[in-house]
Amino acid sequence: MKSETVSVRQIFQDQRQYKVPFYQRAYVWNREDQWERLWLDIQDKAEARLVGEPSNPHFLGAVVLEPQVRVGLLGVEALHIIDGQQRLTTLQYVLAALALVLRADNQAGLLSLVDACLRNPNLDTMEDSDVEVFKLWPTFRDRENYCAALSAPDLKTLRERFPASFTATNSLRKIGVDHPPALEAIWFFQEQMQSWLTAQGETRAVALNRLTEAMLTDLNIVSISLGETDDAQVIFETLNGHGAQLHATDLIRNFVFMRADREDANASTLYTTHWSQFETSFWSENQRRGRLSKPRLEWFMQTVLQAKSGSDVDVGRVYSEYRRFSLGPPAILAQDQLAILSDLAQHYRQLVSGNGGTPIADFGRDIAVWDASTTHALALTISTSGQAPDTKRQMFRDITSYFVRRGVCGLTNKSYNKIFGQLLRRLNETQLTPATLKNSLAALEGEASRWPSDGEFRKSWLDARVYPGNLDAPRVKWILARLERKLRSVRTEEPVPLALESLDIDHILPTSWFEHWPLNDGTMSNQTEAHAAMLAKFAGQISERHQLINQREDTKATIGNLTLLHFGLNRSLQNRAFPEKSAGLFRESNLQLNRSLMQLEEWNEICIRQRGEALYSAAAELWPGPTATA
Repeated sequence: MKSETVSVRQIFQDQRQYKVPFYQRAYVWNREDQWERLWLDIQDKAEARLVGEPSNPHFLGAVVLEPQVRVGLLGVEALHIIDGQQRLTTLQYVLAALALVLRADNQAGLLSLVDACLRNPNLDTMEDSDVEVFKLWPTFRDRENYCAALSAPDLKTLRERFPASFTATNSLRKIGVDHPPALEAIWFFQEQMQSWLTAQGETRAVALNRLTEAMLTDLNIVSISLGETDDAQVIFETLNGHGAQLHATDLIRNFVFMRADREDANASTLYTTHWSQFETSFWSENQRRGRLSKPRLEWFMQTVLQAKSGSDVDVGRVYSEYRRFSLGPPAILAQDQLAILSDLAQHYRQLVSGNGGTPIADFGRDIAVWDASTTHALALTISTSGQAPDTKRQMFRDITSYFVRRGVCGLTNKSYNKIFGQLLRRLNETQLTPATLKNSLAALEGEASRWPSDGEFRKSWLDARVYPGNLDAPRVKWILARLERKLRSVRTEEPVPLALESLDIDHILPTSWFEHWPLNDGTMSNQTEAHAAMLAKFAGQISERHQLINQREDTKATIGNLTLLHFGLNRSLQNRAFPEKSAGLFRESNLQLNRSLMQLEEWNEICIRQRGEALYSAAAELWPGPTATA
């Protein structure tokens, strides 16, 4: 490794190209955080030269470069930018802006000096002149806009190449458009230069000379070049792995593609075939789990590592755990790592989006409302197990049943991360089948982990205060929608999924029942009396009347009293007497859930329990319990 302090002109003057490797992220510097400060530094140096003050170099930081082995006579010298690509790219944008200003002012001599820092000469000696002509070659995400902006000879051409970024008056749009960074940076710097030069008045030509001198000679960089024995990967991790600059997945990308280079794999093909999908907005979108918000790609990597290792992986240690996984033993080739990630990504995308007709997509749709990310590693293991689709669906059904039954019974979900981690480890030690999965779930014991039996599930289904109570609205809606689908026969006219966003949960016997709904003894009650009945229950001194009131208050929140209605119908009938509700259902509702209600003349605690029993029969088939399996 050797280092030297060089000026902008020195670092860019030789016939060479600085390449941003695959693993580097896209250009992210911007006006507020970096460009304005850099321009002020350049302006200060130009003004010092203009008034004849001593010119002390301004230090811009360091760049770490890895010279690449040159094969054959043709081609320019190539160096990979291990660290400092944002800084070097920005300097190219500043130089491009200065070239536009010099060309507009017909400053041919100064322009030739600046152009020498932007473009490599002698195209005939290059292998690919369209690429090697540029002093810096950015990562794939920036290339198209970079080339279009850097090669524009004047502002008119620049506007023509980026028409969506400009107004009818040829000014850069300020709202409603995300400008390509290359265009925005060059436009910003040329505007600042023109404004400063205009303020110099009659000394404009001299000022332009001093500005060019300041830019080329007064800005210094420490250039660190690695030797043949220096490990670029270790240096990259040292520079970037201990701060917040890069995500864990940026470090993983670096690690994989550096390995690919060492293994003489075609990095470009590997990127196109496997990694490019991870650069889309789907994977960069932040997802919250508890208190943590991370890009979806990081949660995916955590899930992959948990599925492959059968161990719990802290999302904060994803990169170090990935290194351990890939280095083995046995070590996994870079191209095989990418093939594994690419394959699992298809399953994971279906899981978290719920799109498609595969077993894991169906499971993803079913489990979404249960906040069941703790099952994702097991879900990937099942989905990639090579078993028949119906076999996978059977296993996913049991996992869903575990969540539904525990939810209806009001059991805690605080230990699910630990439970499913242990379950995955246990299953990794044996053959994964519906029987081994069901037996493992059935073997769980204790309040924090057991899979409720038929008896416990039935009792909570009929008697527990479910909503409001053990479940929130999205989960109750989901349960009722699944029951509706179950109740529909092959001859139902509309065997389609329900549009849940247009439906409300309705308490058939309303939560505020006092005005229109007499008790079973024919008398009316009120909110004050209901409150007194609740207090008497807790005090252990309860009268027969208080018993009637408390029975109603408890029963109204059970599943037997719940249904789905279009929100408009629900809100028009909300607290009405049952005959009005029944007539409204007959007029408007097409749901199987409501068919039996239309045939009744009254609705009370006995009817609620009878309906609960009928719905439980369907629920027991949908979400079977932990019956022992041979």
